[in-house]
Amino acid sequence: MARGTTQSLPEASEWATTNAMNAPALTSRPAATMDALRALVATDLAKVNRVILTHAHSDIALINDLTAHIVAAGGKRLRPSLTIAAAQLCGYTGERHVNLAACVEFIHTATLLHDDVVDASDLRRGTATANALWGNKSSVLVGDFLFSRAFQLMVADGSLDVLAILSQASAVIASGEVHQLMVSHDLSITQAVYEQVIAAKTAELFAAACELGAVVSNQPQWREPLRRYGHCLGMAFQVVDDALDYRANETDIGKAIGDDFRDGKVTLPVIAAYAKGSTSERTFWEKAFEHGTQVDEATLRQANAYIAKADAFNFSIHVAQQFADDACAALASLPDGTIKDAMVNAAIFAVERSY
Repeated sequence: MARGTTQSLPEASEWATTNAMNAPALTSRPAATMDALRALVATDLAKVNRVILTHAHSDIALINDLTAHIVAAGGKRLRPSLTIAAAQLCGYTGERHVNLAACVEFIHTATLLHDDVVDASDLRRGTATANALWGNKSSVLVGDFLFSRAFQLMVADGSLDVLAILSQASAVIASGEVHQLMVSHDLSITQAVYEQVIAAKTAELFAAACELGAVVSNQPQWREPLRRYGHCLGMAFQVVDDALDYRANETDIGKAIGDDFRDGKVTLPVIAAYAKGSTSERTFWEKAFEHGTQVDEATLRQANAYIAKADAFNFSIHVAQQFADDACAALASLPDGTIKDAMVNAAIFAVERSY
């Protein structure tokens, strides 16, 4: 199915009835990793990390303590890696992409700080969140500080195209988070609405990160293909993230399983399970989302059972696979080689991963 339109849930239900809903098992393809991409961007990513450390520094001790905690917590650095990879794919040999990749990571980290406050999260990547250690006020303000650093790096680059891309991404991400808050606990939302939310809050920064590679390389013909790749890759990652909240091992994903369920986030597995559910099953979902964070482990186990019954996890993986396929297709016009192969492999990994 082309990703220009959104698959409706009635189609999904029909698909399940005909057994087409059984997405390829995660082990049915050759195992994919991010190793090749990480190796190809390693040198430049080390430079990005130095920029991050330099520009995250402040004369205010609390800012330094909190940002040091964030840096120490690590993370995949996926978005800045995509900026580096896209620039390499376009044949760029300069240094502008280093600061811009750091800028992308600052925006991402700032949004995470704010998200953890909104979601009252205590754990991220297996480590206590900043808000759990320093409180909500400090986390929000340091998030604002990192946003400011990002815009300083944008201005220093001197490109109006760069400023337009990243300022637009920041605005879209913020609107996506507000949209998600508005539809929280709302079981009437459709798959189309869900995809609108994740396109804004997640895929937009992926898209911007990749488009920057074409901008710094002065290859305007590749801006849209790289933006499309980033968008579809971001969509695939987020759909799988949301599915893993009902399937993964807590140690693997570095957060408490069922957090989305407790927070009242109506994600794709829930949308699919609710659409296919019996009257009693729908009543269960409605009561569970009404109670929010008060749900117990037994309720979470029951939710997982209904998701399994509806084959909603596999449905979600199938949707993610379609986005990953479209990400790979978007690279067709770009130069073949090891970096392109690594970016294709990243899209495959987005779906195959268990964390």
